[in-house]
Amino acid sequence: MGPNLSTAIAVVAMISALVAALFAVVRLRARRGIATATQRATYDVLHTAGLAAEPLRAGLTPAGAAKAVRHLRTLVGSAGLALADRDRILALDGRGSHHSQQLLAAAVQTITTRRSTVLGETELRCDRVDCPVRGAVVAPLTGPDGRATVALVAIADNQPVPGLVQAALETAHWAGAQLALAELDSSRERLARAEVRALRAQISPHFIYNALTAIGSFVRTDPERARELILEFAEFTRYSFRAHGEFTTLAEELRSIDRYLTIERARFGDRLQVRLQIAPEVLPVSLPFLCLQPLVENAVRHGLSRKPGVGMVSIEARDAGAECHITVEDDGVGMDPAVLVAGIADAAADPTDDSGQHVGLSNVDERLRSVFGDQFGLVVETGLGSGTKVSMRVPKFHRHVRASA
Repeated sequence: MGPNLSTAIAVVAMISALVAALFAVVRLRARRGIATATQRATYDVLHTAGLAAEPLRAGLTPAGAAKAVRHLRTLVGSAGLALADRDRILALDGRGSHHSQQLLAAAVQTITTRRSTVLGETELRCDRVDCPVRGAVVAPLTGPDGRATVALVAIADNQPVPGLVQAALETAHWAGAQLALAELDSSRERLARAEVRALRAQISPHFIYNALTAIGSFVRTDPERARELILEFAEFTRYSFRAHGEFTTLAEELRSIDRYLTIERARFGDRLQVRLQIAPEVLPVSLPFLCLQPLVENAVRHGLSRKPGVGMVSIEARDAGAECHITVEDDGVGMDPAVLVAGIADAAADPTDDSGQHVGLSNVDERLRSVFGDQFGLVVETGLGSGTKVSMRVPKFHRHVRASA
């Protein structure tokens, strides 16, 4: 191969490399040009807001404030940003840490008056010659009721301009809404716990007396059976009154129901028949604690106990794709649907009234809707002399729902 040929090959290779590089640059620019500048700006703002929302929705602890504050600073576009309550600066990102006491005093005043304020060099005077801080905007984070417990402080390296003031006020308003949602979530959790406690209180007077009476009837005639029933009763109450976890698995709920029915069969004898049809693949599904047992108790107590002769309770749980479908059915006396609807409405209006089955149905229905959404409430089919069928749908997977061990 001669020198001219080698030179030609080298030139061709160089040209090919340049063409490839140029093509790559053109392709990259084309890819970047898919979104407009406005769309990119919208994406950046929403993405940053989402990052700030997550720790705010968890409640404004010092750890959550530390995670949120840098994203809030990006939204405002300030040299520094702080979140403060009446006692301390919860978190500060960027400039201004040496002004903590002045910023805290301004935040306390803003929280008290619920009025935003703009600080200048006079209010933020310090002994540092090289101090870059020239002003700040302090805005309250108010909830729907108008109360404020936290303030946002946007720190500026020059006199705050109207744009910074408006950005700080809007960001504070948005952050306050996130904290209000966090409080709403907390309130719903407290309400759910209260509803579980109310349901436990409803179970105890009706079932415990009958269970102990049934066990007592076997103490002399069949001591071994009495001993077994006492153990079943102990395990049932341990599960029903456990102190941890608002969720359980279908397997655990069914295990407790089996203990309940074992004790009830001791009372009713052959009059109470039970049919189970459970798909094994739905046993690990998580569902609200004590949402199935009250339905079975209602079937026995209100459906079959008033029926002469033999009665059947059927419990079915089947796989339905992304959901688990559960039904509790009895062939008991049933009831007028209009009376049922009125009773459920009364129970919802006065949860302290534990006069009947409507409290249990209303309680379970409200908890299912609260956790999974309104489309997951109970469906009740009944009629006088026609028995009662109660159906529920439970998602197999749902965010924030995890059964406790």
